This record gives sequence, structure tokens and C-alpha cells, in this order.
Amino acid sequence: MPPTESATLDRPTGAGQPGSATPAPTPHRRRRRARLFLRYVLLSVGAVVILFPLYMAVVNSLLAPSQIAHQPPPFFPFNPQWGSYRKAWTEGDLGIYLRNSAIQTSVIVAGQLATSILAAYAFAFLDFPFKRTLFIVFLATLMIPFEVTIATNLATVSSLGWFNTFAGLTIPFLATGFGTFLLRQAFLQIPRDLREAAQLDGYGNMRFLWFVALPLVRPALAALGVFSFLGAWNQYLWPLLVTGNDNSVRTVQIGLKQLLNTQLDQINVSLAGTVIAVIPLLIILVVFQKQLVRSLTSGAVK
Repeated sequence: MPPTESATLDRPTGAGQPGSATPAPTPHRRRRRARLFLRYVLLSVGAVVILFPLYMAVVNSLLAPSQIAHQPPPFFPFNPQWGSYRKAWTEGDLGIYLRNSAIQTSVIVAGQLATSILAAYAFAFLDFPFKRTLFIVFLATLMIPFEVTIATNLATVSSLGWFNTFAGLTIPFLATGFGTFLLRQAFLQIPRDLREAAQLDGYGNMRFLWFVALPLVRPALAALGVFSFLGAWNQYLWPLLVTGNDNSVRTVQIGLKQLLNTQLDQINVSLAGTVIAVIPLLIILVVFQKQLVRSLTSGAVK
């Protein structure tokens, strides 16, 4: 057979040739596209439902009080009133409240990370009497509402002279059963062979914890840090009980309540203070989003 004829017969036909028609999508591909489109629609609707209240809070904080009550409400501030943020910061003493919340939250997050790391490592790698019983006791604390122990904690804080101090705000929350459980599960995913190899290299418990175990469970540590930050920053009842009328140690949630009570005729100022208080939470979630997702999805696929 001549070479030209053989090349003509062996040449592929179909969509790869210039001018050929694109093959129609198969039913399986159409169903896959439809499912993907439906997922994006549902995610978009969920995002709108979640973010719309926050967007309206920002919009209303930039409107005049008379505009907020207007029907239908405006969805964009064409003449933003930036003075509401200045008034919330100066007259509402938000600078002091934010400082106090930052101190309280930092101490609580550091304390919970430290105690949870040490307790979780002990439950995961060490052998000691009543290990299983003690871990069950740790888990049992997760089922006890904070309101059940609040009277006892308040009496303890008052007897120790910690009323209206940062010690009273932070010390009752320096340990958490949830953090111990979360990190223990992360430590259990570390191969035992790695632990044995570290022992052969002369690593003790603290060196293995610091140089091997902690780097491997960084997503779980970030997730625990985020959860601890959100819980400490959003506390309202406990700071209200252990702080007096002095604003020197009162936190931002109490400050927002006081701002609302003193600015009833200027709701935009209260909303401006709320937006200011939310900014640190958004920054934390954006910075640690990747680690948080990795921690929540770890172990889903083996």
C-alpha cells in the first residue's frame, strides 16, 4: 500500500481534526454539570443568607437614624455617616473594652492550648492508673452546662479576691475538656512507629511532643485556637457577673450592651460598635481558615 494511502487510513478522525463538529455531551456529563450547577446555586443562596445580616449591619451603621427606619430600607449608603464609628469609639469607650477583651481572650487561648496539649499527650501516649476513667471524666465535663457551675465558680472567685480582676475573668476557663478530646484524637493519628523511632533516637516525652507531635497536629491546634478565641471573645454572662461598674476590666460584649442603652436614639452608633467588635473575629477566621478546614476534615479520607 502506498505510504500516502496508509497515512490517510491511519489518521484519527473526529473532534481532533480541524473543522470537525464537537461531540454532544453524554447524559452522564449533563447530569454531572447539572449537579455542579445546583451545588453552586445552593452555596450562593447559603452565602447570601449568612452574609446579608452582616452587610445590612454595615449599611445601617453608615446611615442616619431617620434613614434606618425608612420603608423600604436602603440597601446602600449613598451618603455614609462615618461619624458614627468615631462616636462609638470615643463616647462608647470601645478602645478600653477591646483592650480588655484582647487580654482576656489571649490568656484564655494560651491557657487552653497549653493544658489541652499536655493532657491530650498524656491520654494518647502515656500509661498510668485509671487512664480510661479519667478520660471519661474529661468527656463528662462536656455534658455539664456552664450555667450549672456558674454559682460555684462565682463564689470561688469572690473568696479568692479575684472579683473585678483579669484573674477572675480568665482562670476558670484555662482548661477545656473539648480541647483535650480534640487534640487526643489528633495525637492518636500519629503512627506508633514514629514514636518508637523517636525513642530510639533518644527523644523523651517533651522533645517528642515539641519537635514531632505538635508539628504534625498543627491543623488541630489552629482549630482549637479558633474555637477558644470565639468562645472567649463572645463571653457576656461571666464578665458581667465578675466585673463591677468599673470599666477597667469590662469586655467588649458588655460595652456593646452599654452603648446600646446609652444610644437608644442613635441606633447607627450601636451598629457601628458592633461592626468594630466583629472585625477581630473576621480576621481570625480568614487567617486560620485553611487550618480550620483541614482539622475538621482530617480523617475523613484514609
